[in-house]
Amino acid sequence: MNLKEIKNEFEKLIIEIKDEKKLYELKVKFLGKKGMLTEIMKKAKTLEPTERPAFGKNVNEIKEYINQKLENKKESLIKKSVEEKLKKEEIDITLPSRNIDFGGINPLNKIIEDVEELFVSMGYSVAEGPEVETDKFNFEMLNLPKNHPARDMQDSFYITKELLMRTQTSPVQAREMLKAEGKCPIKIICPGKVYRRDNDDSTHSHQFTQIEGLVVDENIKFSDLKGTLEHLIKTLFGKDRKIRLRPSFFPFTEPSVEVDIAWETEDNNGEEKWLEVLGAGMVHPNVLKMAGIDSEKYSGFAFGIGPERIAMLKYGITDIRIFYENDIRFIKQFSKEVEEK
Repeated sequence: MNLKEIKNEFEKLIIEIKDEKKLYELKVKFLGKKGMLTEIMKKAKTLEPTERPAFGKNVNEIKEYINQKLENKKESLIKKSVEEKLKKEEIDITLPSRNIDFGGINPLNKIIEDVEELFVSMGYSVAEGPEVETDKFNFEMLNLPKNHPARDMQDSFYITKELLMRTQTSPVQAREMLKAEGKCPIKIICPGKVYRRDNDDSTHSHQFTQIEGLVVDENIKFSDLKGTLEHLIKTLFGKDRKIRLRPSFFPFTEPSVEVDIAWETEDNNGEEKWLEVLGAGMVHPNVLKMAGIDSEKYSGFAFGIGPERIAMLKYGITDIRIFYENDIRFIKQFSKEVEEK
């Protein structure tokens, strides 16, 4: 069979091809190792040297022609296949729609997002840090040297003598102050998970969340802290909510306070009941000094809230464990209420 006959044979067969498998078989038949063009190239050895260039050129032209035809046919088959598939999957818009269940936001995450949005609008930045922390940042940089009795307030998960699961998000504050290299102002909030050795029950968990805030600048006063906390509480619980500050002790703030909010429930016949919601205070000068900040020039305040505590109070949730059980019934039940409130 000569080149012209091979070309005619190919054109005849390619018309009949209906799928990619047959197309591949056709390619092998003409261009494979034992294909027609490969076999006819062997005849070049029998030709005179002067005839070989022209013969090789003709074979290559036929080869290119066949390759192009095969490629065009492949594209045509793919297009046809897609069109047939789309035709089969055609949607009848007159059919009734299916109900689609949308997920809802966990009320705990809702509180975190609300607090972040509030403080970002006030010029704060959101900072994050490692959950596996060093003893240095978790305690020492926060005015809690080794063997300090206040360490007993937090029963910790130690990994090694110097590594532990962070017991608070305060180490993020220490890291951010060091990162500032003595330059102020610093305005950050630090949301994240923390870990303490505790027996899990309706109000306690070995893993929970905290949102801590820090402001360091010139002329920061206790009144700035009080105003910030009042704004936070009124945003979360309503503009008429009252707060009170009680003296307390935290190693990294001095003076330190615990903040209560007035709460009316059916249990106390509508009378005001005070509930603790967060701790706060003015940043201890030692903490500023260890972070390389001039405590004579700069002052600051810090506060920490527990989103679980806030969510339980705000939405009437009685068991902290439900936040972490991933029960879709809880989310479905609560998502609309969270958005409405």
